[in-house]
Amino acid sequence: MSPDPSHYLVVGALLFGLGAIGFLTRRNLILMMLSSELMLHGVSVNLTAFSQYHGQHDGQVLTIFVLTIAACEAGLSLAIILALYQRTRSLDIRLWTTLGEEELMPPMADSASREIEPPAQPLPKLVPAGRRPVIGADGHVVTPVLSNSQASGKGAKA
Repeated sequence: MSPDPSHYLVVGALLFGLGAIGFLTRRNLILMMLSSELMLHGVSVNLTAFSQYHGQHDGQVLTIFVLTIAACEAGLSLAIILALYQRTRSLDIRLWTTLGEEELMPPMADSASREIEPPAQPLPKLVPAGRRPVIGADGHVVTPVLSNSQASGKGAKA
């Protein structure tokens, strides 16, 4: 006894509705991205249910394309989110309103439009492979300046 296709349509509509609510109520960009993925999967369930109901395979083929595009969109959006996170050190979308072009943006009066300070400590630099790190007097790793012969591997090893 297989379920009626209307059950699949209800499940797809619930997935889409939960995704829409999550997208509209969250400020964390990763949760917003996951909510949009949930909406895409709800649409995919509905496409598959409609194709089963009408006895055609068009909805299933379109579902494969939707899932492929959703995977590409997830990878691209995560890369963009990581790049923006390195710049602002936050996933809150209110802080990202200042990233636009200044001559195109209207002035904002709320606290979210404040200037974002750079990180307190500089990011660490990696020591080249095969070399021991040099620890400075302050306890931080000091990147040694290599001569051309040492950088090419012709000099003495440390």
